[in-house]
Amino acid sequence: MENKILALVDGREVRQSDYNLLMNNLGKNAAYFQGEQGRKKLIDELIMHELIYSEALDNNYENDQEFLVVLNNMKKSLLQQYGLSKLMNSITASDEEIKDYYERNKSIYKTKESVRASHILVDTKEKADEILEDITDGLKFEDAAAQYSSCPSKQAGGDLGQFGRGQMVKEFEDAVFAMQKGEISDPVKTQFGYHIIKLVDSIPERDSSLEEVKEEVRKKVLTEKQDKAYNNKKEELKKLYKVEIFE
Repeated sequence: MENKILALVDGREVRQSDYNLLMNNLGKNAAYFQGEQGRKKLIDELIMHELIYSEALDNNYENDQEFLVVLNNMKKSLLQQYGLSKLMNSITASDEEIKDYYERNKSIYKTKESVRASHILVDTKEKADEILEDITDGLKFEDAAAQYSSCPSKQAGGDLGQFGRGQMVKEFEDAVFAMQKGEISDPVKTQFGYHIIKLVDSIPERDSSLEEVKEEVRKKVLTEKQDKAYNNKKEELKKLYKVEIFE
């Protein structure tokens, strides 16, 4: 996007990049400044910032003792942050380090047991029993879901997709994880009504491959290396600069 000039204040440019930075700094509050009116308000705010800056220059605020104290504190804080970021950004994790950490900690990285299931949801057990009879007599489960289920999943033949433990209400979870692949359950009562469940597939727990968890492992390796580098740097600097602790 072109970094166009939005305004000139005392000869200084207010650009689109200044506007974008202000929007980013607003975070969630940026939602209040959507649309043309919101944009105008923020541009006006940027102009006010420049006007205050001009006044500060004209009044020589930059040499006020109070300002110099604030400036020095900000400079110190920025240098601390900058020095720490240079240290942390110098740390990298090689593919060899990532692979080695993964091999040593493979048991941590597991894909938990999961299932894929479909269901039919109705209000009463009597209705659920009637539907089960229809399925036993030859009605396809998916067609029964589309015809009778009150759940939006009816549009997909009752398909709930793949899920693991802790994602469904307890009664539903207990039933589906006790079923065999291809099995259709008796009516299962939950707070939502009565479910007829079909277990489409059962996926056992397994070790995740390195490719599946590489980014997660990389972050872990980086964190450990950064912690070590931080502590080493602390000990190194303590030898260079005198430290006195009074409590």
